[in-house]
Amino acid sequence: MQSLCSIIGQQSIRAKLTFELWHSLRLPSELSDTLDRQEEALKLDSIYCGPPPLPEDLWSSWNLDPLLLATLIGMTILFRRAPSGLAAVAILAVAFVSPLCALSSALFSARVVHHVLLIAAAAPLLAMALRRQPSHGIALPFVASALVLWGWHHPVAYDLALANVAVYWLMQISLLTSAVWFWRTVLRSDNVPVERLVYVVACFAQMGMLGALLTFAPNALYAAHAFAPLDWGLTPLRDQQFGGLIMWVPAGIPYAVAATLLARRSWSRLAGGAAC
Repeated sequence: MQSLCSIIGQQSIRAKLTFELWHSLRLPSELSDTLDRQEEALKLDSIYCGPPPLPEDLWSSWNLDPLLLATLIGMTILFRRAPSGLAAVAILAVAFVSPLCALSSALFSARVVHHVLLIAAAAPLLAMALRRQPSHGIALPFVASALVLWGWHHPVAYDLALANVAVYWLMQISLLTSAVWFWRTVLRSDNVPVERLVYVVACFAQMGMLGALLTFAPNALYAAHAFAPLDWGLTPLRDQQFGGLIMWVPAGIPYAVAATLLARRSWSRLAGGAAC
């Protein structure tokens, strides 16, 4: 009986030691994950829009940067007689002042919405508001805007932009200005209508291709969104897939509208010329 109790006691001690050893080995891994999240949070504190908000804090996460607000007010005064310019300022306010700015720190899919607002909504409206028209063709602005878009979605460039405010603004300004350049040449009345239509379709096609690559990528690509999507019930890969789908499908709506308007205008012009 004593030997049996002794055996049971020894096995209990071994089980306890095994559990303690397992727990001691597991704890550093958990601690490492926690430290990784804390380190990532410290990096994300430097994002212009602020650290990624939790779902319950989203609607209190407005960006009231005085310099940004002053810039938007200045643009409002500048475009006070141009309805398209005022609409563009309103879209920029949604992108940079509203909680969308903070949400784009957390979710890549929100960042895609942010970029689509810049290049496919604000940019064509600003191009319409700017009266002086460029004298060059469409090919160069098309290539420049496509390279800027693809370049900033490279993981290294993207993560750098979200870790440094100066690089962040370089990304935003280059995306917007290259897109305005493209849309200004597209909207020129003296360019060949078919050529303008072709480049609008091509611009959406290259964006859709980038969206498809992001959608079907086997792994999450962006370290800046390695943890925050989890707070929103998404894995980083699923968040990236949503972003790719947004870039691939809904982002084409502004380009479809532009292509339709250009086609109708060209048809009206041709019909008017035939009537004469």
